[in-house]
Amino acid sequence: MFDQLSDKFDAVFKKLRGQGRLTEAHVTEALREVRLVLLEADVNFKVVKDFVAAVQQRAVGSDVLKSLTPAQQVIKIVRDELGRLMGEGEDNALDLAASPPVAIMLCGLQGAGKTTSCGKLALRLRKDKRQPLLVPADVYRPAAIEQLKTLGRQLDIPVFDSAADADPVDICRQAQDYARNHGFDTLILDTAGRLHIDETLMDELVRIRMALSPREILFVADAMTGQDVVNVVEQFDARLDLSGVILTKLDGDARGGAALSVRAVTGKPIKFVGLGEKMDALEVFHADRMAQRILGMGDVLSLIEKAEAAIDKDEAARMEKKMRQDGFTLETFRDQLQMVKKMGSMESLLKMIPGVGQAMKKAGGMQLPDKELKKIEAIIGSMTPLERQNHKLINGSRRLRIAKGSGTRIQDVNQLLKRFTEAQKMMKKMQQLGPKGLKGLMGRGGMPF
Repeated sequence: MFDQLSDKFDAVFKKLRGQGRLTEAHVTEALREVRLVLLEADVNFKVVKDFVAAVQQRAVGSDVLKSLTPAQQVIKIVRDELGRLMGEGEDNALDLAASPPVAIMLCGLQGAGKTTSCGKLALRLRKDKRQPLLVPADVYRPAAIEQLKTLGRQLDIPVFDSAADADPVDICRQAQDYARNHGFDTLILDTAGRLHIDETLMDELVRIRMALSPREILFVADAMTGQDVVNVVEQFDARLDLSGVILTKLDGDARGGAALSVRAVTGKPIKFVGLGEKMDALEVFHADRMAQRILGMGDVLSLIEKAEAAIDKDEAARMEKKMRQDGFTLETFRDQLQMVKKMGSMESLLKMIPGVGQAMKKAGGMQLPDKELKKIEAIIGSMTPLERQNHKLINGSRRLRIAKGSGTRIQDVNQLLKRFTEAQKMMKKMQQLGPKGLKGLMGRGGMPF
């Protein structure tokens, strides 16, 4: 989502870095360009004005302009102010400290992704050892109830059995009683999408709030709508006293205005962001990490968290033991690939490594990594078990057979084997470091190439 914004920021900072000595005029010119970048990204005008003023005030001080790295100091100030803009330092955790069942109500405009977000949130809470119950309270949209039930079946999460002809408030009350009697500690209420000018439906939300006293009332906002969503959030907040926002579709091509405006204008924290269609693509929002992503600085902490969540410790230990016994073979490499794929697309992972994102752009984009991984898997999958254990057996005729079987070229097979041979040498060096070296690599799902 922030690729275009990142490119423009990078162009502005490149000019700053090119100056041997920064003057106040240089900073003023750079901030004028930053202002245009943010306005083009559909960030609220008042937010842009306040942001530029805050950066200007900090950046023109003598401590910055006379420092050894003034350009880096200015960039750091922009990063700090971006983080502050999005709520850095605030506690965005869900408040679930209440007698169960704790109710979480999701609301928002139609088509913003509320129902999908309910499923994603339920999956996340279950990983946190909670027992969620999904409650379909949207009786107006055709098949809305069935959609949530389908999600529940996919995720193996119970869904309260409601009917389309029932009153949504009654559905929520009955679900609360059911949860209390059947051991569920969390209710996730999927309410109908509505415009803030629809008084009847807004009153319905107020009645649900009065009846269940939800601990969290989250507005689900489509990031593709830009800063227009800010006005809608304010209207909902006036009636419901929202506790936070879930921003969906951040993996799309929106300009970023919603993410940079909603917290600053409404004062409501962004608690989660949706980064894809998969049900595990809901991340806790960290303002500081998002600021680093926007400025192309990577996001190592999120990368580590993804690795810890996706890679099973027992599986990593099993692979480590297998590698010690059999050495680093094509089969163990394929297992590593499959572990890394659980963390998401290779492109998104590489962008979290500082400096790699910009390097990818300079290399003309990164359209191939995931296709390349599939090709490697196909080539290894076309080998016999014996060939995967000992790649030296693969002669010319075997290479031809493997290429035909995997739908690739002989050159692709040759390239894989060449890179694998180099990787084996690196693995031998890792093994010389002892258990800590190899275990460290396996524990992070590391790939040698």
